[in-house]
Amino acid sequence: MFDVGGFRPPRLSVNDSADQGLGVLLVDRIPLFRAGLSALITHTDGLRWLGSTDSVDSAMMLCAQLHPDIVLVAAMLDPRGRLVRGLVTRYPTVTVAVLMCAGYRNDTFVHQAATAAGAHGVLSRSAEPAQLLEGSRRAHRERRYIDPELSMVGGGSSRTRRPESRRSLSRREYQVLQLIADGMDNQTIGRALFVSVETVRTHVKSILRKLHARDRAHAVSLAYRTGVLVTQAEPGIDADTAAGAARSGQRATVAAQDSAPAHASAAAQTRGNRT
Repeated sequence: MFDVGGFRPPRLSVNDSADQGLGVLLVDRIPLFRAGLSALITHTDGLRWLGSTDSVDSAMMLCAQLHPDIVLVAAMLDPRGRLVRGLVTRYPTVTVAVLMCAGYRNDTFVHQAATAAGAHGVLSRSAEPAQLLEGSRRAHRERRYIDPELSMVGGGSSRTRRPESRRSLSRREYQVLQLIADGMDNQTIGRALFVSVETVRTHVKSILRKLHARDRAHAVSLAYRTGVLVTQAEPGIDADTAAGAARSGQRATVAAQDSAPAHASAAAQTRGNRT
C-alpha cells in the first residue's frame, strides 16, 4: 500500500483470469474475509473470482471494468443501501447480494436490503462455506433469495426490534442521528440544522442515553439493528439536504454581513434627512 500526496488509495484485488464460470466481485472491508472468500471461490467449480475492494466508491468502477455476474456487498459498508441501489440501477443484469453480519440480523434490515434497496439476495456472513456458495448461486438463478436463517429473524425477540427506542427520540434527535449516520461531525450538523454546536452535543448525549450506546458509532449500529434507522430514506433530513441547508446558511450569513454596511449607511442617511 502506498500514499500519493496524502491520498490513501482503496485496497483493490483483481484477477485477470479468463476462466469460465460466474464471475464474483466482493465489496468488504475485512482483509481476512476477502482473502478467505477469494480462496474459496477460486477452488469452486462454476464460480470465478474477479476481485475485491474495501471501498464503496471503487465498487462501481470495478463493476464497469470486470463485468461480474455476482456482486457481494457487506452490509456494514453500505448501511443505507446506496451502493446496492446504484449497482441494481446501472447494471440490471448483475446479481447483487448483501452479506449480513450478526449485528444486523433484524427483520427491518433484511426487508430493506432485499426489497427497498433492490438486492437480489441477502446472505449470512457467518454461513458455512457451502451455504454461502449455494446462496450466491440461488440469488443469481432466482433473482430473489434470502438465507432461511435470516428470513426468520423477525420472530418477535426483543433483540430484533425495539420500536420504543424510535418513539423515545424527539424529531430533532432523530434528525441528528440521521446526520451522524451520514458521517457528519457536530459542527457540520449544527450548520445543517441552524443550531449551535453545544445544542448538537446536548442532542448527541440524549441520543446515547436513550439508545444505551457507548459512543456515536455504537448508537448508529444499534439504531440500524433495532430499526430506529433503516436503509431507505425516511422523512427527516438526509445528507444531501443537510449539506445544501448548511451551504445555504453560510451564503445567507455572508449575504447578511455584506449587506449590513449598506443598511447602516441608508439608515444614517435617513436620519440626516429627518434632521
